[in-house]
Amino acid sequence: MQHVHLVPEEDEDLYSGYNDYNPTYDTEDLENDTAFQQAVKTSHGRRPPITGKVPGTAAARPVGTTFGGRLPLTSSLGRPMTGSVQDGVARPMTAVRAAGFTKTPFRGASFDPLGQSRGPAPPLEIKNEDTPEEKIRQLEKKVNELVEESCIANSRGDLKLALEKAKEAGKKERVLVRQREQMSSPENINLDLTYSILFNLASQYSANDLHSEALNTYQVIVKNKMFSNAGRLKVNMGNIFLKQRHFSKAIKFYRMALDQIPSAHKEMRIKIMQNIGVTFVKTGQYSDAINSFEHIMSESPNLKAGFNLILCYFAVGDGDKMKKAFQKLIAVPLGIDDDDKYIAPNDDPHTTLVIEAIKNDHLREMERERKALAEKYIMTAAKLIAPVIETSFAVGYDWCVEAVKASQYVELANDLEINKAITFLRQKDFDQAVDTLKMFEKKDSRVKSAAATNLSFLYFLENEALQADMYADLAVAADRYNPYALTNKANSVFLAGDYEKAAEFYKEALRNDSSCTEALYNLGLTYKKLSRLEDALDCFLKLHAILRNSAQVLYQIANLYEMLEDPNQAIEWLMQLISVVPTDSHVLAKLGELYDSEGDKSQAFQYYYESYRYFPSNIEVIEWLGAYYIDTQFCEKAIKYFERAALILPTQVKWQLMVASCYRRSGNYQKALDTYKEIHRRFPDNVECLRFLVRLCTDIGLKEVHEYATKLKKVEKMKEIREQRVRSGRDGSGRGRREGSASSAVPSPENNHSPLEQLKDSGQSSSASAKGERLSAKLRSLPGTNDPYEASNNKEIDASYIDPLGPQMERPKTAAKKRVDDDDFADEELGDDLLPE
Repeated sequence: MQHVHLVPEEDEDLYSGYNDYNPTYDTEDLENDTAFQQAVKTSHGRRPPITGKVPGTAAARPVGTTFGGRLPLTSSLGRPMTGSVQDGVARPMTAVRAAGFTKTPFRGASFDPLGQSRGPAPPLEIKNEDTPEEKIRQLEKKVNELVEESCIANSRGDLKLALEKAKEAGKKERVLVRQREQMSSPENINLDLTYSILFNLASQYSANDLHSEALNTYQVIVKNKMFSNAGRLKVNMGNIFLKQRHFSKAIKFYRMALDQIPSAHKEMRIKIMQNIGVTFVKTGQYSDAINSFEHIMSESPNLKAGFNLILCYFAVGDGDKMKKAFQKLIAVPLGIDDDDKYIAPNDDPHTTLVIEAIKNDHLREMERERKALAEKYIMTAAKLIAPVIETSFAVGYDWCVEAVKASQYVELANDLEINKAITFLRQKDFDQAVDTLKMFEKKDSRVKSAAATNLSFLYFLENEALQADMYADLAVAADRYNPYALTNKANSVFLAGDYEKAAEFYKEALRNDSSCTEALYNLGLTYKKLSRLEDALDCFLKLHAILRNSAQVLYQIANLYEMLEDPNQAIEWLMQLISVVPTDSHVLAKLGELYDSEGDKSQAFQYYYESYRYFPSNIEVIEWLGAYYIDTQFCEKAIKYFERAALILPTQVKWQLMVASCYRRSGNYQKALDTYKEIHRRFPDNVECLRFLVRLCTDIGLKEVHEYATKLKKVEKMKEIREQRVRSGRDGSGRGRREGSASSAVPSPENNHSPLEQLKDSGQSSSASAKGERLSAKLRSLPGTNDPYEASNNKEIDASYIDPLGPQMERPKTAAKKRVDDDDFADEELGDDLLPE
């Protein structure tokens, strides 16, 4: 009992003994402890560590001792567990373990909480790529990548590369199938991958117009029973047959595909039915096509089917059915919301920002395109059926207008009326067109402005300036922001000669619509009239950015550079113009003229020759080419050009004299003598011809020399008498003017023109005279020879040539004529106004 210690009754310190040092736990000198090291080396140290037992659900068993009674202790040391409750007092949690300590004893292991003694982690296990499964997986991945690359190349438009990738994917897929068959049963083959590869290959064949290969590939897919829903691909086969114009086969495959598509796929079936109807139209089987389109319009009406149905009824000539089909067409729902949703209901800034964001988004653009397509179909159908559904075109058009007014396309009614007027214009019925447009004078402002704009344009074309100006004012008053109305008003002001005011109207039209090309073109012409060449050039350069291949704009730019004395730039822009209109003879002649002014005779000859080849009746070009060959001592080649000029102008003797002169220069005196005799026969009073005949006959020793000499004297004497009469008459008229004769103030009947027309005629005559003198100077400047006949020849050539039909036009026509001739660019001053659609 001396070893039994009873618990004292007084309270004991719960934390006593924790700070007592026990040398058993001293691990610092374990390496020097001989007994401990010996125990580690023996089997005792190599015994497995003692593991703790998991306590059961039964009550804790009291630990027995060899010294007496057993006490129900909760720990093996007779101390309560940490955190247990004794006598209603909870013991605080304590920690007697350092970081890294574990209850499980590891004998012989040092304290290493970070695991540094274990060394680096072993490397990851290398994936073995030599296994058959891994090879198949990698090959399948490569096949999918090739299919994707093929599709991407097709979307970029590189059809050849897309086909190559599709073929390569097919080859690798066959290798993949063989490897799978060697490893396992054929049931493990990836059918989805095979289907996608074959389908992509057939699509690429079809895109590259390899129709037979595409059909064979589609046939492989369709005949394979393992592919589900493969019968739908017969639609694609039908499309290929339709491209090949094998219409019967196309219809056959369309119907086979239609049989294999369930009725639940309504939209797909409607599309196939539409293809069948179009194919029947191409074969001329309109009754069968009508059946298909009528079925579509009864099941799921759409714009294309309705328009095609009208075309079929028009082909068979059934007017009543055309009316019914037109009513069905305008009854097709568009599925587009009203424009009211794009108007802000209040001043809420958040709502305004949202409306501005959705006003021009992709959905809104799609709605606009669908609406524009519907309007196009309705307008085209109305113009098509109007002449045949009633007794006349006007009555039929009126029926279409009334039908449209009763539909959801009420806004199209006014456009149909304006289109009716335009149709009258095309039929040359101007009175009906004017009457139709005048009906809109009491309509709303937009329609009224459009009608007045067209009326102004009509009167402008008919040269009725006052009427054109009146309706231009009416159009501007109805809609001040209508650029076409402002352009017409500017045109009227331009004709009146007020160029500054016209420029202001053109600028206002451009401020309202910067894409109004007519206003911009006419503004450039107005600046040319005002001699503001830099501003005119700026206008035409801006217009060139909008209309890249407009021959008129290119010519105006080249002409402005020429006026600005920059021939290099003028030549460069004319070269661009030649790329647009390569057969325009006047542009080629202009290039030749510019190269000639720069001293490049070879390039000038090339373009003059090309101009002559396309238009061999231009006297200026003919004269330059003839002078060029004379200058280069090839007189025999110049003969054909002067003969051409003599053929064009047979009443002018100078060209025939040039032909005879070329024969003399080339040494063919006999031919020259015969030519001069022919000239004398046709022009017996020509002095130059008689002089050449006298000298030629004298040199050759012919007896006719006396005859020609006598005629020469008579002609010279008559010429002197006429000159004296002219001089005396001129002197008399001068005295009359000095005396203030009243007769000089009376205008002659043949000169009864307006001042503007007189100025215009004088400008044309002066420009033509200057051009003729310039060309004749080339002949006068030819090098002289020792031929005694050259002096008299030059006297006849001194006279400048003036074409009795008027000067050749050089500049391109503006938009007033609505066309551009390949061989004639007229110098018009104003562009016209587009008819509003």
